[in-house]
Amino acid sequence: MLADLGLERIKELLLQGGLSEGAAQYLSAGLLLVAAVVIVLVFDYALWKVIRYFSAKLAKGTRTNFDNLAVTNRLPRYLAHILPLALALELAPMVFADFDFAEIVAVKVLEVLSVLLILSIVHRFLRTVNDYLKTLPRFRDKPIHSYIQVFMIFAWAAGIMSILAILTGTEIWKFLTGLGAASAVLLLIFKDTILGFVASIQVSINDMVRIGDWITFEKYGADGDVIEISLATVKVQNFDKTITTIPTYALISDSFKNWRGMQDSGGRRIKRSVIIRQQSVHFLTEGQVEALKKVALINRYLMDRQAKINEENTEKGVDKSLLINGRNLTNLGVFRKYIVSYLESHTGINENMTLMTRQLPPTPQGIPLEIYAFSSDKRWQNYEYIMADIFDHILAAVPYFDLEVFELPTSLKEGKNSFNA
Repeated sequence: MLADLGLERIKELLLQGGLSEGAAQYLSAGLLLVAAVVIVLVFDYALWKVIRYFSAKLAKGTRTNFDNLAVTNRLPRYLAHILPLALALELAPMVFADFDFAEIVAVKVLEVLSVLLILSIVHRFLRTVNDYLKTLPRFRDKPIHSYIQVFMIFAWAAGIMSILAILTGTEIWKFLTGLGAASAVLLLIFKDTILGFVASIQVSINDMVRIGDWITFEKYGADGDVIEISLATVKVQNFDKTITTIPTYALISDSFKNWRGMQDSGGRRIKRSVIIRQQSVHFLTEGQVEALKKVALINRYLMDRQAKINEENTEKGVDKSLLINGRNLTNLGVFRKYIVSYLESHTGINENMTLMTRQLPPTPQGIPLEIYAFSSDKRWQNYEYIMADIFDHILAAVPYFDLEVFELPTSLKEGKNSFNA
């Protein structure tokens, strides 16, 4: 009522100034529009100053980090827009009292802005919640961002329907009724989103992947640490610092390797072979056994083993003029025992985990002698150093046991290189 009286008073003054009735209507509406915009902006700025002061004071006075993150995500700033926007909705009918169509348009625009403001506030609140949960050890490796994305999809869908209902002047329930008919189209459009949502739930429930896990996904060329799990994709930072993006649903539809078990265990596996030439394997003579007794790591083993073998051969009356008769030590068997003793004494090997040296089936290249152990240090650089140190020693020790490592003959190498050239 007061607004109408104010508008009439302005028009009366303009008419007294010599303006026509039409010009007075437009000019009075323009003056009120400018005044309303100034009032709303000043109110918005003042309210923001007040809210910022109290939010900053609250952030400093509390122990929780949530309010600090809310300020960082500008949540208080968007909350400060609510009352000014409500004031603008109240002023619009007064400003455009003589222009029904303009009033309808202005109110609809302000209502649409109200919906967008609510969506922005919800989004920034959820971002604050996500950032806060990431600071808690329990939720640090959980894909919270995926669930926020799902919620925001539904929120935006509701917001868009509300905006359409506002613009067309139709009740929102009619849009929900029409949505059932369009569900097939929506399912097709949001197929990847739905698959990603289902996959992210299964990944989280089954604890298949966490942020920070090292995974290997050969199909997508990924080999590195998971840095982000979202609704549709999983980002992996490879060891060459490139980023590989994997569809979230691929984690449950395809096979990949997660190295978390190794990282949580007491060691990292070493599984590598040295190929021994078959022609270099032979029985050891008494003189060769005596010479090998100088090797400290197998001295006691050779003494005990030789005594038992000699005792058994003597009891059975074995003719030892030929080494093949009776029981004998071989240079490959003694070398295998030496490697085990060396690994057991190595400071970089975890003795509480599986440790062995095993002989694999012979190949055309020779006899693979595989070292199977676990390094106590799981860090990549240190792991590679430990493994290289072990095999440096093994390769250097091979000749002491009158063994040879397989290597292509020089003539074959040259022929191969010439052929490739």
